[in-house]
Amino acid sequence: MVLYGKQAEHAGFMTVSLEGRDADGGPEAVRAKLARNLLQAGRKANRRGIAAGLKTSLGSIASFSAKLGVTGIDIGVELNTGRADSGSIEVDLEEMVEDLSTALAEQQSALVFIIDEMQDLDRSLVAALLSVQHQAGQREWPFYIVGAGLPNLPSILAGARSYAERLFTYRQIGALPPDAASSALLAPAAKYGATFEPAARDLLLDASGCYPYFIQEYGYAAWETAPEKTITLQDAEIAAAIGRSQLDQGFFPSRWKRASKSEKEFLKLMAIDGDAGSSTADLAQRIGRKQSSMTMTRASLITKGIIYPPALGRVSFTVPGMADYIEGLSD
Repeated sequence: MVLYGKQAEHAGFMTVSLEGRDADGGPEAVRAKLARNLLQAGRKANRRGIAAGLKTSLGSIASFSAKLGVTGIDIGVELNTGRADSGSIEVDLEEMVEDLSTALAEQQSALVFIIDEMQDLDRSLVAALLSVQHQAGQREWPFYIVGAGLPNLPSILAGARSYAERLFTYRQIGALPPDAASSALLAPAAKYGATFEPAARDLLLDASGCYPYFIQEYGYAAWETAPEKTITLQDAEIAAAIGRSQLDQGFFPSRWKRASKSEKEFLKLMAIDGDAGSSTADLAQRIGRKQSSMTMTRASLITKGIIYPPALGRVSFTVPGMADYIEGLSD
């Protein structure tokens, strides 16, 4: 997502970043972060020689942010009274985006929201974002949302607005192809003159399952572990152990802890099938219950982003390795 942001900025677009993980502080915290990031983008845009129309539109950012209680970042404009200050997130977001994107269009520019972990945003904010993107498409505003999230994100978007599937082009990123995975591990190190022995490379790629985040975790461990610029098999073995320990201490437990007691029982049943996924009918038969009795548990786990439905009648973990982690739990 950082790369998308840099590309958009390089093209001269106004970019605003947001991370759904901030939802840990509740919807208010996410809105406050959005407001602060908008103010920062507005301050950056308000430079010498700015067009009068664009400068005026920045007042809607000030109005939007002030209504959310975010102040203290002076962007050098007055509030646009009567615009983006109703107190309704959907109305205010739309008015602010309309004002900004209309002014940016005159400069042959655009407004881009880059949102990571989008599945963690609260439903009302997701609905507001989708509504604005829908209006932008109909009224030809240069406003775009670039979002990333877990495999359950499309279903969350569709649940918030039925037309969501028509607004976006979806790209699913799972395990990388071998060549791409190898490049993801080797290329960053090569920039600093470091290389991997073939056996070290193969061990780390195998440990990561070619999953992008895991490649990053194991690659970082290897970089921090190796005493020389040639990363050996022994370095890789140590890095694999460290990387796995890091995942077991934070990545997997954070998902496990979000599950209720009944949901954990459901996940344990799924773990028997590994990362390949499970048939919901098989899970019900395994525990001796009707399939319909597990519907609410399944839906809750999907909402929490722990599992997703890759096909009708099937569920899978949203991240690889979760089954092994659950199987290894002592409780």
